Amino acid sequence: MDLPGDDDPLDLDRQVCFPLYAASNLLNRLYRPILGELGLTYPQYLVMLVLWKQEPQTVGSLGDMLHLDSGTLTPLLKRLEVARLISRTRDAADERRMLIGLTAKGRVLRAEATKVPAILSSGLAIDEAAIAELRDQVRSLVAVLQQARP
Repeated sequence: MDLPGDDDPLDLDRQVCFPLYAASNLLNRLYRPILGELGLTYPQYLVMLVLWKQEPQTVGSLGDMLHLDSGTLTPLLKRLEVARLISRTRDAADERRMLIGLTAKGRVLRAEATKVPAILSSGLAIDEAAIAELRDQVRSLVAVLQQARP
């Protein structure tokens, strides 16, 4: 059986999607125990990060920032509401819009969550400058992919 050469477009090592997928999975595994102590999953943590920066947010604005559709975001928000970390209320100016805000418990959780980045980076053998460079490169890729999506 002939094996394709290095120019095989289906070679796993040639795919940009695979190292990104693997990195994402491995990063989620690193976050899981740290966020578990806060009672959050990784997607819930991302929602909280947005709300800790600015609230209230609409479901649509959260979806846009996090690149999540409402079918994925709505159950996630319901779980955060059951945990009493967020509130969901209708916008008085437009009742079709749902506003997402933090509860007192959600605001208090922010103080505990400030340790997450330091704990995560302490276990990585990569300096801050390299992390910043990687983050900027991935952001550029995200921008390109946003333009390419159908």
